[in-house]
Amino acid sequence: MTKQSETQRSVARQVRGYLERQPVVADAIRLGIANYAAVARRVSDDLGLRQRDAIVAACRRFPRGREAAARDAGVRRVLRRSRLETRTRVAALTLSQGAEVLVRLGDVVEELLDESLLCRVIQVSRGTVVIVDEESVPRVLRALRESQLVSIRKNLVEVAVTSPETIEETPGLLRHLAGVLSAQGINIVEALSCYTDTIFLLHDEDLTPALGALTSALE
Repeated sequence: MTKQSETQRSVARQVRGYLERQPVVADAIRLGIANYAAVARRVSDDLGLRQRDAIVAACRRFPRGREAAARDAGVRRVLRRSRLETRTRVAALTLSQGAEVLVRLGDVVEELLDESLLCRVIQVSRGTVVIVDEESVPRVLRALRESQLVSIRKNLVEVAVTSPETIEETPGLLRHLAGVLSAQGINIVEALSCYTDTIFLLHDEDLTPALGALTSALE
């Protein structure tokens, strides 16, 4: 293999890896609506590559096959059968790590669920995130030691996309919905996908544009 061939293969690998990390750009290429020269400039700037012709060639060879088309069709089928639910005045509490935190949360979580109030407890690598209505925040805090609270974020809204059970066999839905919000410049505070629900926590001022974007995505 010549040195030029090795360089082209290296560029192709780097470009493919870049596009796989940039779903919006990758989707534009798969849909055939991307300007390859513009994409090549972006890739060149971000990766520090100067072989523009090799970058364009790699973009043209990026997969646009049946697998991607089938995935996109599956996402659209699920979205047409989904619905939106919203909740305002939501708070997210980040708590320190440790079994004691979970033990202390036990009673208040049970109370909130018994009262049909919002309560989501999410274990993460460095602690626990608790999502509740703002009115429930004092009840959660009373159950904890002061040192166990890392942060509180209020003035949030929760937007949930509730889908049929086939969502569990439909790859790409969370990425698609996150891309819809990102395209509107909406910052996602928290995101989770559990069973039939894809849930986003957003700042309250983003509720109206988020609903407009997601409603269009479900049509």
